[in-house]
Amino acid sequence: MPIQIPIPAACQAILNRLCAHGYRAYIVGGCVRDSLLGCTPHDWDITTDAPPEAVLSVFPDYPVLTTGLQHGTVTVLIGREPYEITTFRIDGAYPDGRHPDSVQFTTSVEDDLARRDFTVNAMAYHDADGLIDPFGGQRDLEAGLIRCVGDPMRRFSEDALRLFRAVRFSAVLGFSIEPKTLSALHALRNTISLVAKERIFSELKKTVAAPYAAEALRTAPDLFFAAVPQLSCLRDVPQNSRYHCFDVFEHTLHALDYAAPDCTVRLAVLLHDTGKAACRTTDADGHDHFYGHPAKSAEIARETLRALRCDNKTLHDVVTLVELHDTVFPMRPVKFRRLLAHIGYELFDRLLAVCRADSAAHAPDVIAPRMAALDDAQREADRLRAKDFCLSLRQLAVNGSDLYALGLRDAEIGKMLNRLLDSVICGQLENDRDRLLRSVERSIKSK
Repeated sequence: MPIQIPIPAACQAILNRLCAHGYRAYIVGGCVRDSLLGCTPHDWDITTDAPPEAVLSVFPDYPVLTTGLQHGTVTVLIGREPYEITTFRIDGAYPDGRHPDSVQFTTSVEDDLARRDFTVNAMAYHDADGLIDPFGGQRDLEAGLIRCVGDPMRRFSEDALRLFRAVRFSAVLGFSIEPKTLSALHALRNTISLVAKERIFSELKKTVAAPYAAEALRTAPDLFFAAVPQLSCLRDVPQNSRYHCFDVFEHTLHALDYAAPDCTVRLAVLLHDTGKAACRTTDADGHDHFYGHPAKSAEIARETLRALRCDNKTLHDVVTLVELHDTVFPMRPVKFRRLLAHIGYELFDRLLAVCRADSAAHAPDVIAPRMAALDDAQREADRLRAKDFCLSLRQLAVNGSDLYALGLRDAEIGKMLNRLLDSVICGQLENDRDRLLRSVERSIKSK
């Protein structure tokens, strides 16, 4: 039975209009792959034999973006949704290992597909012609394989980012990397240094947040460490301890398997034990200890994320989670509330997610009590959240204007508000306006 792919109305309208003007047009790449896998595509890309200038003339009544025009791409906006239309092309040489030095338009869709990275991304489709699959992409989808189009050494030499993309697709789809493709990936791993750090970070985030991240990274650790050299400190660090049954790298990968599919959580899990190599000591009985490793790991996490051009919020959140990942629960109520006040509920929930993943990758006999303590911590946080317990100045029943009216000025106001908040967090005062103001009055009179 011929393959049929349901195409959104707007995308179908673009195909129909190009064909009505005498051109061939297909959906191509990831949207074909995802459709064949039964997934909903995020983007619908179109390839055509119409030259870019012709594409512009076919869509005079729609907003278009021409930023990709030199590479043959016109983006048509329909209902604010972008649809990239790219002319069939053949790429020239890649002298910098990232970008072709020329683009030659062609009338052959097969030539266009031949320049793409992996077989599962080198398929095109149109209702009239069916599936165009000259390189066996459908077969590799069924077999669960990531395979380069043509010669893997050439494909990876053209664009070094494809090295990490192979691992990322493996992590997302749960596919194996075909042996010749994997061999070329290992051989050319150091060329990943040609890729901008921002691009590496983008691929890393997608990879660690994917369902099969651990197995994909386990398949190509040498590429992983070449791409992010700061993380090579995870390699070859034993953990001779009753609390652990894996070395640091395997522990990290197992923790990734258990981690919630949240990018910030996954990055924190990836980085949480990076300081162990620097902090490792071995006692007279042969047991390893890693005193101070959370602070060292946070330092390495900050260095790593800065090198990867990470945004400030993600950097702050990940470093905080790494620094706190070894927090011991249960803790005294006051200390617990101060922790919540320090990082907030959202980051606290992520901290527990990191701690759960870390704990699940420990030795079997220590997992259950750790998980029970984390569950208790979650319940207490949820109780305080439902009660709207005061943990921030925003929740405090008095504000700066109230203290100004009592005669406090400038820095005195800030200091008094923080003192009141700490008293409420510690349970020494209720978050009641009258009681807080009486406390301030007593403090002023006692001076």
